[in-house]
Amino acid sequence: MGESTTVTRPPEPDFSAMTTEELFAYREAENRFRASGAARAVLGEPHPGAAIDWQEITLAGRDLPVRVYRPAPAGDGEATARTGLPLVIHVHGGGFVGTAAQCDWTSSHLAARLPALVVSVEHRLLAPGSPLAHAVDDGWDALRHVVRNAARWGVDPARTAVFGESCGALICALTAVRAREAGLELKAQVLVNPVTDVTDTMFDHASMTEYAYSPTRALPLLRFLRQLAVPEGYDARAVSPLYADDLSGLPPALVVVPTRDAVADHGRSFADRLRAAGTPVRLSEYPGAPHAFLTLPGVEPQAEAAQAEILAFLGAALAQ
Repeated sequence: MGESTTVTRPPEPDFSAMTTEELFAYREAENRFRASGAARAVLGEPHPGAAIDWQEITLAGRDLPVRVYRPAPAGDGEATARTGLPLVIHVHGGGFVGTAAQCDWTSSHLAARLPALVVSVEHRLLAPGSPLAHAVDDGWDALRHVVRNAARWGVDPARTAVFGESCGALICALTAVRAREAGLELKAQVLVNPVTDVTDTMFDHASMTEYAYSPTRALPLLRFLRQLAVPEGYDARAVSPLYADDLSGLPPALVVVPTRDAVADHGRSFADRLRAAGTPVRLSEYPGAPHAFLTLPGVEPQAEAAQAEILAFLGAALAQ
């Protein structure tokens, strides 16, 4: 998982005709770019006050990579890592492509400025034989492992939040439901440009029609994502937060919706369902912003405002 500064970004493939071999080749090249120094001009520089490293969580039958962001020692005699920190479990976007490193800008700012321990999950990416249910398990298993081993990680398990973007927001929304069912209390959930519906109604939302091919070619990508996420025989409702049976008793939610986004109505509809279930929710829209704008501070001017809102929301929730 080393980072190079000499890589270039691959061209966008034809998702409607992509083979498995082409998927793996594209993913490797794209993720190498997203983790590179060359991408920093677009993805943003990490906060200098955060220490960042890769670790692995040992689970039954597999090891799960996580990218860990911790407030760096203050330099005034503080030689050891802080303990009793709030915990933020983060899940990056992309679904079938993506890496925790692409979110270094926001994750490191959260770690340094809250301050908190941020654990970003390098979940199993969607592919033939690796449906969305596997990625959802990774999000939940990472949260459960760190909370169960709180002292080892240096966190206060009573001050825990989840934060995801796009498909990662879907994973975090379902993780919040599983946490409630397991009796694990979360203080907050932050869902940025969330995908919340991978059922047959995924493409019926008005924003899907309006932004299917502008500002990006979202529709072919999302069709490919759904094909991988819920292959034949899988229950799409089980991995669609919008259709969860019970959304009551969940932690307060901040739902961040960029308006020039094919899945904008996924976020709006999910916020409506949370509100109807009695779960506190703040829907925050960013007019004119495209999907994934939070990860693009070098080119999207509203990314800084969204990051500041997320910091304030989590700061208030995790202070309790």
